[in-house]
Amino acid sequence: MNTRWKPSVTVAAIIERDGRYLLVEEHTPEGLRLNNPAGHLDPGESPLQGVAREALEETAHAFTPTALVGVYLSRFQRPATSEDITYLRFAYCGELGDFDPQRELDTGIVRTLWMTPDEIRASTGRHRSPLVQRCIEDHLAGQRYPLDLVFTDPSVMQPQV
Repeated sequence: MNTRWKPSVTVAAIIERDGRYLLVEEHTPEGLRLNNPAGHLDPGESPLQGVAREALEETAHAFTPTALVGVYLSRFQRPATSEDITYLRFAYCGELGDFDPQRELDTGIVRTLWMTPDEIRASTGRHRSPLVQRCIEDHLAGQRYPLDLVFTDPSVMQPQV
């Protein structure tokens, strides 16, 4: 086999306030689903930059990561197309900043919701992936790692020549 396997790298913001977690409701090929504010890491950015960007794009809130909740590997096989994707997710918790009422939510995001852990557990059939709940359960269990656990070499931010 000459094709190198390349997982899709994603980042997710695990945002809790007063016992509720901030989720997004988004359009997917499988229908309307719930997800942590999350998305793909863009070229030239660190996971910390990516999670702050994704949280802002999907919630219209600034987000400052303070700890790594975990690193997760999952596989998704899209029923309609038989597409087989493996995701490598870096999940961060942090501080939710100001809301920008002028900012439109990212394409596909219908709305944001604040849900209790029990409401999230009761809605697993609507989760975009099993990682939605797993990241929240790990956060609830107090799982936190220092931000410098994930090192981004400066070469990542340099333009390719």
